[in-house]
Amino acid sequence: MQGQTTMADDFELDTDDLKRRMDGTMSNLRTEFASLRTGRASASMLEPVMVEAYGQMTPINQVGTVNVPEPRMVTVNVWDKSMVNKVEKAIRESGLGINPQMNGTIIMLPIPELNEERRRELGKVAGQYAEHARVSIRNIRRDGMDRVKKAKSDGMSEDDQKFWETEVQELTDAYIKKVDEALETKQEEIMQV
Repeated sequence: MQGQTTMADDFELDTDDLKRRMDGTMSNLRTEFASLRTGRASASMLEPVMVEAYGQMTPINQVGTVNVPEPRMVTVNVWDKSMVNKVEKAIRESGLGINPQMNGTIIMLPIPELNEERRRELGKVAGQYAEHARVSIRNIRRDGMDRVKKAKSDGMSEDDQKFWETEVQELTDAYIKKVDEALETKQEEIMQV
């Protein structure tokens, strides 16, 4: 029996992989939050808007320059004159609740004040985005725990199992906390008048 090591003795859970996947979830959440319109103008609010350009759906920042010349105004300077109407239509139909105004190849987007009802709606949407992120993190946790269980069935000691399960749980708790903090910050931003 001497000299033989079981696979379980060498078991090292790839926590970097779990972290990377959880970071991906956080990055996705930040992108979703950025697309939620608060009372302030920001170029990122147009990121989810796609325009049909040259036969395919294209992000708005690939057909024109997006600028924020003042706190309540976003402008899109469309490079190709023939695309102006398509860009304007895409913004109008995007569900952002912004009414584009044309000025040659420049589309101006005045950002209206948010009313109380719209703020509450946006707060709920932010909450849904955060919940999706939590579920995603818990799924990554489950993958990690399944790997630990598999190693346990391959002969890992109970102490090692407890150690790795604690590692996975602590990582999960830390990321769930990050999601909650990001949600709190976003909701405060939404409710600011």
